[in-house]
Amino acid sequence: MHTVPDGVEVVASRERARHLDSPPLLVLDAVAGFLDAHGIGSGPLAWQRIGDGQSNVTYLIERGRESVVLRRGPRPPLPKSTHDMVREARVQKILHGHGVPVPEILAVCEDEAVLGVPFYLMSRLDGTVVTDTIPPHLSPADQRRLTSEAVVDTLVALHGIDVTEGELASLGRPEGYLRRQVERFRGLWEVNTTRGLPAVERIADWLAQNLPTSQSASVVHGDYRMGNLMFAPRAPAEVLAILDWEMATLGDPLADLGYLTATWSEAGSPATPLELTKVTRSPGYLTQRQLTERYQRRTDLDLTPLPWYQALALWKAAIFCEAIHTRWLRGERPHDTTFGPSLETGVPRLLERAGHYAGLTATSRR
Repeated sequence: MHTVPDGVEVVASRERARHLDSPPLLVLDAVAGFLDAHGIGSGPLAWQRIGDGQSNVTYLIERGRESVVLRRGPRPPLPKSTHDMVREARVQKILHGHGVPVPEILAVCEDEAVLGVPFYLMSRLDGTVVTDTIPPHLSPADQRRLTSEAVVDTLVALHGIDVTEGELASLGRPEGYLRRQVERFRGLWEVNTTRGLPAVERIADWLAQNLPTSQSASVVHGDYRMGNLMFAPRAPAEVLAILDWEMATLGDPLADLGYLTATWSEAGSPATPLELTKVTRSPGYLTQRQLTERYQRRTDLDLTPLPWYQALALWKAAIFCEAIHTRWLRGERPHDTTFGPSLETGVPRLLERAGHYAGLTATSRR
């Protein structure tokens, strides 16, 4: 654990923060004051950044005998209606009451004067997130299969929750969800890019002209993948928590399945910036097709239009990644020396894969 400031990412005091050109992500005395107000621990803080998220930022905070997780958005300026930590915390509180595996929300700070953006605290869970390496307890062939199956089964359970009543019904408007997704992200491209990539409009036209009819309404996570799941620290493979609910809403459940399968790494598939859990290329994990078949066996949904949802997922991902690339070009991600620069070619690769699912070639004008 760190106990001293690390450059401009973390500083000890508000006074120190005032003298920096770029605002720090963590101000220790401000966080300590917030913890005091909620009776969480005592004494000095120790901190450690968790993961390498390209959007929101997460820290493990230790104070005395207490351990909590702090989650906040990136440095301002923030795009409109993004990085809403207050809403993300509310979503998890509601879902927790419906038996969805999520961390317990301990406190929410809406006052931007504390850290520059809203943030929240959640409970620390003892578990494993699978990304670049396979944990030993999940490495045997049977556990690799069980891990894959748990990914699908957890998604099926999430999609099976009744969203027509109570607080859940207030999280979004399922009607017209797909059309709004296409229109919203089409508009986001125009404000988040500095270059012309004709594939964006070609795919947007195809998506708009081929909208499928939603078969049901459910909670849609929006970024459902293995890297956003925490597994139990011991075999057998079991999902302890679904993480990162920033994009959650109510909508078409196949949007989650399309994203999961389109970004799932398997042997022989081309690499893209959305290959965030490479280990599933290894033997023993289910393939994209097997994931789809397992989901279909557990629901009554027709998956014939799944390629449309897969194209939507990668097209949206390209637009989201382009926003990160543009922030990097503008110097708003000064410590990003790998991901931001890689998107110069990474975004076109995502668009190429989206076009593949849409049946569009590089020169197609359909």
